[in-house]
Parts: sequence; structure tokens; C-alpha cells
Amino acid sequence: MKEKSKPRSISRRKFLKDLGTGVAGSAVIIKSIHASPQGEKPRAAAGHQKNRVPLSLTVNGKTVEVQVESQTTLAELLRNHLQLAGTKVVCNHGECGACTVLMNGKAVYSCHILALDAAGSEIVTVEGLLTGEKLHPIQEAFVEHDGLQCGFCTPGQIMSAQALLLENPHPTRDEVLVGMSGNLCRCAAYPNIIKSVLAAAEAK
Repeated sequence: MKEKSKPRSISRRKFLKDLGTGVAGSAVIIKSIHASPQGEKPRAAAGHQKNRVPLSLTVNGKTVEVQVESQTTLAELLRNHLQLAGTKVVCNHGECGACTVLMNGKAVYSCHILALDAAGSEIVTVEGLLTGEKLHPIQEAFVEHDGLQCGFCTPGQIMSAQALLLENPHPTRDEVLVGMSGNLCRCAAYPNIIKSVLAAAEAK
């Protein structure tokens, strides 16, 4: 039988020596990057433009025609291409609900949907609920009943509430609990979120 190889030990001197080599190498790379002529934009990777696919959809009542890469998510399209930063990306795994938007009237996690899968769809973001500078009744209810604390999850909470009230204009408290269960609030403002949704239902 072959003798088992012993684990190799690394001395402090060798570790610092290797670390120094890595830092020096990094410095060379960084220096070469900064050596580029001022104002010169970095060149796109080969084939970058070729990977883009035309996409047409409706966002907040307006027809949008863009070109996106096949792996672009709906959240990335909204935030990075259309500058609709109200849609938040927190977990980026379709678990927390902060990125919730409406797609054809239904609440969806925009971080978990490819932009190309939304082709031809009607998308509504939290910005789309506004009428000029006037808040939507759901937005007003969240403000009035303190349904937000840090505010980061609030856009997703509001969009889920809108989807719920579109389907069920006068939900019970238990129905609100179920309808909002896909949205997490790290500040634990759940009691006030429920009050906000019920108040918005009454205001309709």
C-alpha cells in the first residue's frame, strides 16, 4: 500500500512571501489598468454585442424596446437599463420579495425572471403606481400607518399588496397574511404592513 501523504505545512515566512508576490502581481495589473489613456472607455469583450437580443415589453404603460443579453434578469433590465431603481435587489435568489413587480397583473420576483421571458408582457413597478407626483392609495397607506422602517423592502411589499388587492379588493386579515407571506421585512414591521394593506383596501 502506498503511504498516505502527509499534509503540507506552510511556514509563516513562506506565507508572507507568497502573499507579497500576490500583492506585487496585483499592483502590476492595477498599474497597467490605470495606465490607459484618460477618457478611453474599456473595450467590450469579444462577442459582447453579438449576444444581445432585441426585447419589447410594456413598462409602466410605455412600450420599451431594448437589446439585452440572454442572462439579463428582469430586475437588471428595470434597474440598469431603464433606471427604475425603485425595484430593489436584496437576496437575488427569489426568496425575500424586495424585487417584486407586477407582470400582467400578478406579483413576480423580478430577480428570478429573465428579461426575455417577460417579452410582450405588461410590467408595473412601484414608480408606475404614481400619478404624476401623487401617491397611490397603497403608498399613502404605508406612509400613514408606518408600514415602512428602513424602507428597503417597501417597494416589494407595496407591489405585493397591489397584486393582492387587484385579485381580492377587500381581503380579511388572514388573507392579507397569506397574500403578503412572500415578502420579508428585516425590520419586522409586519403588524404595520398588515394595517397598511387593510387601510388601503378600505380606501378603495
